[in-house]
This record gives sequence, C-alpha cells and structure tokens, in this order.
Amino acid sequence: MPVIFKPEEAEKPDEASGQSSEDMSRLVKQVSIESPTHKLKECIFNFETPMPDTPPAGARVKVRNAGVCYRLRSASSSSSIKSIEALHCGSPLHHSVRDTSLFPGYEVAGTVDALGEEVGETDLQLGDRVIVYPYEGHPPGYAEYIAVPEVQYLIKIPDNMSLSTAAMLPSGALWAMNTVFSAHNHVEKVLAEKGETGKCALLLVGTGGLALWAMRIARFYWPDKRERININVACLRDEGISIAQEYLKVNVVQWNEDLYEEQLIERTKDACGGPVDIVIDFSATSRSIRRALKCLAPGGVMLMSSEHAEGLISRFSSVAEKENHQLIPIEFGTLNQLRNLVHLVSTGEIEPPPHTIFSADQANEALAKIGRGIIPGRAILEFPEEEKEESEE
Repeated sequence: MPVIFKPEEAEKPDEASGQSSEDMSRLVKQVSIESPTHKLKECIFNFETPMPDTPPAGARVKVRNAGVCYRLRSASSSSSIKSIEALHCGSPLHHSVRDTSLFPGYEVAGTVDALGEEVGETDLQLGDRVIVYPYEGHPPGYAEYIAVPEVQYLIKIPDNMSLSTAAMLPSGALWAMNTVFSAHNHVEKVLAEKGETGKCALLLVGTGGLALWAMRIARFYWPDKRERININVACLRDEGISIAQEYLKVNVVQWNEDLYEEQLIERTKDACGGPVDIVIDFSATSRSIRRALKCLAPGGVMLMSSEHAEGLISRFSSVAEKENHQLIPIEFGTLNQLRNLVHLVSTGEIEPPPHTIFSADQANEALAKIGRGIIPGRAILEFPEEEKEESEE
C-alpha cells in the first residue's frame, strides 16, 4: 500500500537514507538499455535494484508506462546507425542509460506511491495518476519506481486519458509543441513577406512519432492558415506517417537510401513545390542536416534540438552562412506547456499519434520493431500493476 513517507514513523530507519528496513530490503525491477559498442549483441538488460528513497520535498512514483523516447545524449552515437537491430552493446551500468544511449526513459507515467515529509500544500494525493516533467537530472525511467525531488515536476492526468497515452507527452510531444511555438514567428514572417496569396513551405525531417505530433499541433494552432502553410515530411521509413497523410493533408517524401543524395534533394524540392522556407529537423544527424540545408531556400530557417545543436551548428555554420540560413536550437519546453498539452489531448482538441504497448520484458522486441520501422507512431514500455505482482508471489 502507498504511504506518506515519515522517517520518524518508519520501522528501524536507516539514518543515511531515511528508508525503512522493509523498503531497504525490497528490490524492484529495472530495464537497462545500453549504449552501442562492438562487444555484445544484446543491448537490453533486466535486473533488480533497491527501492529508491522518497525525497523529503518530492515523491516516489510507481511507474506504469515509459515511452521509448527521442532524447539523445549524444548526436554522434546515432548518426551512423541505420538499424537498431544492428546495435552491439556493452556491459550494463545498472542505470537506465549511459550518456550516449539512444533511449533514456524521459517519458514516464504512473501513480504517486509516497510523498516526502517536507511536502507542503499540494493537490497531489497517494494513488494519483501523474506524468513526470523531464527536468535536468531526471532519473532512469525504465524502472518500477523512480524518485522525483520536487512535486512541482509531477502533473496529474485526467481520468479519461490512459497512462500509455500520457507517457508520450513529457519528451517527444512536449518538444514538438515547443518547436511549433518557436516556428510561429518565422512562419508569420514568411507569410508577411510573400503577401496575401503567398505560402510558407515547411519541411519536417525525421522520426515518425515526432513528426506526427508536430503535424497535429501545428494544425491545431494554425487553423486559419491551413491553406497557406504547406507542410511536408521527409523520412527514411513510414512509421505511421502515411496514416495521417490524407487526414492532415501533408506531402510525404521517402528519403530512399538507394538514391543518390542529389536525386533525393530534387525529389524533395519537387514534392514541396520548390525550396522550403523552414526546416524542422527531428533526427538531427549530420546526414539529415546536410540534406535539409540543400532543400532550404536562401534566408531560410532550420530548427533543431538543443541537445544536438552545439556540434552540428559548429559543423554546418559555414555552409549556412553562404545561403544566409539560420540554424536555431530549440529547448524541450516548459512545465506550463506540458500542462497545456495534457489538457488539449485529454479534451480531444489534439489527437495523439498511435502507439503500441510492450511489457518491460519485451523491450528487445520493441527495439527490433522500431529498427525495422514497423511500429506506427510510438512504442511504450509497460510495467505490471502492483496487484498483479502481489498475486504472482
């Protein structure tokens, strides 16, 4: 049963950690998705780790779902990877990820298991369904329990929203929203320069799930300019993009690796009606940036993740300067944006992309299917409910 954590009431507390002997002796499941190396074929490890402490001003969350998310700790680690199936991984570090891993587990949905003794006024109660804002220092999310240092990072989820849907919001969807917001002024500037009948050509590059979120969010926030904004998507694999092609009225360009790069560029420009005004690059690899810049009109703008920006901007700044291109890093969004996103999705104003649920024990299968590009939308890991775990003991 979840309890308010009070060290003075705990049975035989450990002075250093503040945990009861029962909590200290309890082990919980965790999945580790490791970084690429050249030694081992398996890159997923299942093991047990001690129950985390409940922070004095924070909470302990029982994780139910965790999105296989898009935040990368190193752009270089993924720039040359063509298939996740081909990854070779090193020994586990007993953390969800290494700093160069592909899937850090920053999209977490679950229930409040315990509140710290120093938590003041809050609308949170034990058992509340929540998501965790991806703050700096976010703990590994592929575990049954995580400790959150401050309750301000927890956002309650409405009853009509499933936890698996909620788990898509904190990283990928939030970044897509902030990117659309950041692109707004650039879109307005292009439309103003082109006059009342002019159009703004927007190219989304990269992963299907992120592009699907961005398309839905853009259509919601720019309804009156729907006919003046030409949205195009360039991707290596389908990943559900074609499902939304007719519904969202976008052009999809398959970046087929069998073609020479210049052929891909010409194919993209033809689909977009010429060079594009704005690029949003969700993959942010050297290859995608190079291609996208060739599709960008002189004076155009490219938006990319701030986590990759420093090295990529340094590498491509001279190329961008020749055509007066702007390379702009985008942060992952704010707490208020995430709260707003929860509201919009729960009310049906923004429809979430499709997702597929895999049990935590099926993480290998999830990654293999992502690598083959056969999951439409998102992949979500799921840990068992407490009742099921107890019944099996």
